[in-house]
Amino acid sequence: MHWREKPTGQHMELGIAETNLVGLIGELGATWSRWGEPLFPIGVMYGPFVERALEPWSYGIYAGGQSILVGTPSGSLATEGGAHQSIKTPSIGLEQPGCISYEPAFGIDVEWTLLASIGRLGRPDGTSAYLRLSTRPVDQSLADVPEDPAARERRRRQVVAGGYPLVRRENPAVTIVGMGALIPEALAAAERLEQVGVSADVLCVTSPGLLFEAVQARRGQGSGPTWILDQLLPADRATPMVTVLDGHPHTLAFLGGVNRVSSISLGVSQFGQVGSLEDVYRHHGIDADSIVRAALDALA
Repeated sequence: MHWREKPTGQHMELGIAETNLVGLIGELGATWSRWGEPLFPIGVMYGPFVERALEPWSYGIYAGGQSILVGTPSGSLATEGGAHQSIKTPSIGLEQPGCISYEPAFGIDVEWTLLASIGRLGRPDGTSAYLRLSTRPVDQSLADVPEDPAARERRRRQVVAGGYPLVRRENPAVTIVGMGALIPEALAAAERLEQVGVSADVLCVTSPGLLFEAVQARRGQGSGPTWILDQLLPADRATPMVTVLDGHPHTLAFLGGVNRVSSISLGVSQFGQVGSLEDVYRHHGIDADSIVRAALDALA
């Protein structure tokens, strides 16, 4: 994705005015149906303020406005603590009608999900999108993006559909499912488990909402595609599961039910604390140590 400054685009700075921002992108996102001229409005705001803006943004979606809302930084904001966290925002992505949510872990995932979200704007069957992003630096080599064009396109389709496997072991004993900024912890935990003789698959979820829709469709309660479940969670690789994210643990808790395996869900369900990111992750039980312990408990 290559940005070029052109006079055809517009950037508007509204300051600390979340309601005004979502009202604007809702109106701009409705031009496709009102005047036959689609626009692609993208609003960016501080992650914890997404909840403040939810009601007017939701009404804009209901009224036909298709837009993209980006919340960043999200999750446990270690330098702030208290109530200045965005631990409930994954629920918004899961539960908001007319909206597809993404929480990408790597830069290439951001590119693919953002482009897919733009592609859904300004059309009768279109949808809005919510991208829950982090400002945490993550080693991009961990994405291990395939170089082969066909394999790379397969990865892109998986990213857009809701998730992809990062590590596949020959005989896995446990599956670690991570999302967003906690993928480094998930991978580190898998390496430590391998050292003690416990092989772990690692899956990267990009959209819990799309995966839940696939689960519902498989049960006859929806019409969405289900192929992503076969690629992400094939029945012949079903093992006890640990899910982890920098958000409320219920977000990924349903994934254990795909293959009816025992699962432990890690996440954040308390008000924040101030400290280093490592200390805050440890406090909430979402660091690599906590993932290792949960994996061993799941196998007990």
